[in-house]
Amino acid sequence: MSNSDDSSVGPRRRLRPARLLTAAVFALAGLIFVTSFNTSKGTNIRTDTSLLKLSDVIHERSQNNAQLEQSTAAVRSRVDALAEHGDSSTRAEDAKLAALRTASGTEELTGKGLTVTLNDAPPNATARIPNVPEPQPNDLVIHQQDLQAVVNALWQGGAEGIQVMDQRLIATSAVRCVGNTLILQGRVYSPPYKVSAVGDPAALRKALAASPALQNYQLYVNAYGLGWKVDEHRSLTLPGYSGTVDLHYAKPVVPSSATSTP
Repeated sequence: MSNSDDSSVGPRRRLRPARLLTAAVFALAGLIFVTSFNTSKGTNIRTDTSLLKLSDVIHERSQNNAQLEQSTAAVRSRVDALAEHGDSSTRAEDAKLAALRTASGTEELTGKGLTVTLNDAPPNATARIPNVPEPQPNDLVIHQQDLQAVVNALWQGGAEGIQVMDQRLIATSAVRCVGNTLILQGRVYSPPYKVSAVGDPAALRKALAASPALQNYQLYVNAYGLGWKVDEHRSLTLPGYSGTVDLHYAKPVVPSSATSTP
């Protein structure tokens, strides 16, 4: 059915699909440019600047932690001196206290020992022996379990004290790796990693050789060139632990509205 009132209205122009698609593309491109500008705030978002800034923050925090450890050690030394000055304990009690300090790792320790050095393989390393597959990236780097295996073996071998890099280990120390870096007591380290121990060198070597985890590590040393070096010392001095010894732990949160049930 036709309507005479519509006779004065011309036919509606239809946009061609190609023109419609072109307009949509330009609109999307404009949206992307605006979003990119707002995100970058005038910086080059194709660079790794954000990663570099994060690396700088980690390095700065690590240095701050080292300075705080030095400050803590100085305060602790002063407190110990004041305590000894006004102490009325017996010689037997003093000897017992000294033994506990040595065992806790807060006192300097000197004696025979050895140092184990672990390092990543060259980045372009290939299989060094026949019938061994070409290495994957994870085969060429030191992992957390490698460092833990060295520390555990040295304790098993009767080590009197252990130092990882420049820090003395105590009962609450945890050797952790994130990616290809070691995080120890709030500070960050990169390979090569050095683990030093005071104790009988022969017994320590025997414990290292008997460790199943380190026997497996030696396979990668031979196959791909991971770093492994053991040096003995006639006299080795380990510094006392200088960080805080306070324990931090989680506590359950009890809602204030909680009521006891009969």
